[in-house]
Amino acid sequence: MGSVEPPVKRLRTPRAAGVAGILAALLLGGAMVLVRLAIPEHPLDLTAYLARTSSRQALRVALELLPYGGIFFLWFTGALRDFIGEREDRFFATVFLGAGLLYVALLLVFGATARAYLDAIDAMKDTGRQGDFHHYGRYLTISLLTEYAPRMAAVFTLITTTIAARLGLFPRWLLALGYVVGAMLLLVVSTVTWSELLFPVWVLVVGCFLLASHRRRSASA
Repeated sequence: MGSVEPPVKRLRTPRAAGVAGILAALLLGGAMVLVRLAIPEHPLDLTAYLARTSSRQALRVALELLPYGGIFFLWFTGALRDFIGEREDRFFATVFLGAGLLYVALLLVFGATARAYLDAIDAMKDTGRQGDFHHYGRYLTISLLTEYAPRMAAVFTLITTTIAARLGLFPRWLLALGYVVGAMLLLVVSTVTWSELLFPVWVLVVGCFLLASHRRRSASA
């Protein structure tokens, strides 16, 4: 007699995946706020910045939150794909995943750059030497956080909203919110201060919507 193969089990999305968007939004949004508070919008000389101990401490806290925010964002991306289901289009899926992964990658690059910036500042404080690297590090970290990462977030938001619109997954108000947030992140994020926070707000709203949808499906099953 031939051996009986065990039944193939389908890997199901954890119920907690719907919460990932909420956690990602809170962690990433908190980190962005701390970075904005820690790194001054207008240049300061090194002596003045070294005197602001609370600013450097806020940046360290932000860098602790950032990796966990990126991890939960990846879970949020997986929860969105599960919500879309088998109707997912290959073209949109490729851009969707690419934008999400690039966003997380840019966040990690920002984190590494900001950590190096802090270490360099500490080294200058210990040796008493000052240099122009302080301003270079400041501009680099701000550019990564407020220009490059948000534009990848804009692509992710616009593609997700387009997929949801074509498949009828989101209500009209959530579709409108997605297109507005995506357009602002793409076009005006580098000129409007704090506008990068629109993305974690959108993630928070979508995360709550996914969680509510999951509960409705569970109740009707």
